[in-house]
Amino acid sequence: MAVQFKDQVLYLRIYLQPKSSLDQFVGVYAGLNGDELKVAITAPPVDGKANAHLLKWLAKQCKVAKSQVQLVSGDTSRHKRVVIESPKEIPHVLAELLNAAT
Repeated sequence: MAVQFKDQVLYLRIYLQPKSSLDQFVGVYAGLNGDELKVAITAPPVDGKANAHLLKWLAKQCKVAKSQVQLVSGDTSRHKRVVIESPKEIPHVLAELLNAAT
């Protein structure tokens, strides 16, 4: 499942598209490892810039401190797993995916 919310923790399975013209949630990507949330960001995939930008952007979207957003796996891959602790806001796109899953 691309998005899960359990015990005040938001779990995201992300397929990242760096060097995009906009930072945005694109939709659901049906990959070999199951569904992932496709996210486009403007940062290039160089020296960890894309990962840092992604985590900062997700923190802003969920209105939490950057320290509450952690990259669990996928440091050098487009396929990433991210955890967001106690999000103050769940973006509309993610809320729709959560509602569809129940």
